Amino acid sequence: MKNFIKYILIAPLVFFAFGCDLEENLIGNFTEPFTLGGDSGGIVAPPISEGEFDGSNQTVSDRLQGAFDKLRDGTAGHNNYWSIVTVAADDIFIGVKGGDWYDGGTWVQIHQHTNDATHEGTGNAWNTIYNSINEVNNTLAGSGLNDNDMSQLKVLRAFLYWRLLDTWGNVKLVTTPGTDVPQSSRAEVFSFVEREILDALGISEVSAMMDLSGSPLTTEDKKYRVNQFAALALLTRLYLNAEVYTGTAMYQKAADAATYVIDNGPYMLSDDNYSIKNLAKRPVPINGVSDSDNLTGYAAVFAPNNQDNPEIIWSVNYDPATGGGMNFNMMTLHYASQNTWNFSAQPWNGYQTVTDFYNTYDASDARKSNFLEGQQYDFQGIPLIDWAADDFDESGAQSLSLVYTPYVNELEPNTCRQCGVRMHKFSFRQFQKDNMDNDFPLFRLGEVYMNRAEAKARAAADWSQALPDVNMIRRRAGVSEYSSISGDEFLAERGREFYQEALRRTDLIRFGKYGDSWWEKPASQDFRILFPIPQSQIDASNGTLVQNPGY
Repeated sequence: MKNFIKYILIAPLVFFAFGCDLEENLIGNFTEPFTLGGDSGGIVAPPISEGEFDGSNQTVSDRLQGAFDKLRDGTAGHNNYWSIVTVAADDIFIGVKGGDWYDGGTWVQIHQHTNDATHEGTGNAWNTIYNSINEVNNTLAGSGLNDNDMSQLKVLRAFLYWRLLDTWGNVKLVTTPGTDVPQSSRAEVFSFVEREILDALGISEVSAMMDLSGSPLTTEDKKYRVNQFAALALLTRLYLNAEVYTGTAMYQKAADAATYVIDNGPYMLSDDNYSIKNLAKRPVPINGVSDSDNLTGYAAVFAPNNQDNPEIIWSVNYDPATGGGMNFNMMTLHYASQNTWNFSAQPWNGYQTVTDFYNTYDASDARKSNFLEGQQYDFQGIPLIDWAADDFDESGAQSLSLVYTPYVNELEPNTCRQCGVRMHKFSFRQFQKDNMDNDFPLFRLGEVYMNRAEAKARAAADWSQALPDVNMIRRRAGVSEYSSISGDEFLAERGREFYQEALRRTDLIRFGKYGDSWWEKPASQDFRILFPIPQSQIDASNGTLVQNPGY
């Protein structure tokens, strides 16, 4: 593959009513001309080729497809797994905007850690994960599977049980269709997940000298399926959190698994040497500056055409026609932003970024592509207006301009409708439907480097051991390298790197910060590190499910 170095251009600074300089940062691309606006002097712009984002290079058609396709459910949509683990952390929230987004207070409760066992989102997540496990179990019970097929399915099921282990802890380990089993402890669920992955790898334990030649899993780089490196990447995450899950630290095993992936896998960090077309590009310059032709480095990992990205180890295949379920564009953008990308539907104006978290980024950090901020413009470069006209800036002045600003006035009851920079890590494309094309990386090399960095530091009780790997990540982001680092700063760096990837809650728990107070959230009780088991499941269990302590 030919790679080209390109740079994202940023529109010049413009002064608006919020009293500060804010910019619109837009990422996208076209290929052949068409006319927008008919005979009235419309703008000429090229259409997008479906081949740019259909994932054809990664598509697999086999007996496992139904089981792997179920990963779409809950991984990147509203009111399910992604939402509950994300809004519970300190980086993303859903502000109550007058009569919009109150939803019975459910998302305020998740943000403030006051949700109970009747919360709809947690119930949806529990059901979705167990439905996915049931699909795996049914596939395993079928015929025609070889050893590789069965090993992939068992790692997939182990990943689903990791989600349950991390989120609820004490759950039922169902492995046979149509059966019920007693509830297992969190430690028992950990042991099951670990054993399933090790069996698939053909080893009894992870070590620096492990030999995977007997594994039924292959090393083929097919990102919608599981290979040896995907299984090991899952183990790095499992072992990094083992002390939380079981009380026993396993940091050296996490480091060994990560080192094997880094040294033997075909993956590379997506840096300035990797560039793809930018599918959001508008046909006119904004304030004299055109949107960039290409996405490079970090931004390319999460783009609509990210299916072949060399950093991704295992991803979920989304597409609007046959693989819906990712709708970050709908979830986060203001209604008027429909006109920037010519979306087929109007966004919902829900999810926003916590100001304190956003402010941890350096101005030069390439990972600020995670956010959309500043004055917003439509497809033809015309400034967008917030017709709600009920928003006020920090000084109390009213503003009609649609300006995504880091400032947020409050969580409830009247969050400013345009306040808060918006989620843009999984960037958008022109003429996108309400379901997106971007694949969601479950595991990528950037996480493996950061997992190894932390595991080495914790194993040695010396955070300087993290410096080589974390500085590699920082170089890719275009920010200065650390000469020294603390645990708190390492956690902040993980936050900047993994924003919107559903890892922040787990990280906060591992660092003992999840119960801390943060913006619009008081300190919460220790038992809140686990979610309550849905009351509907307990009621239907005939006494075989017991609620987590504290609820």
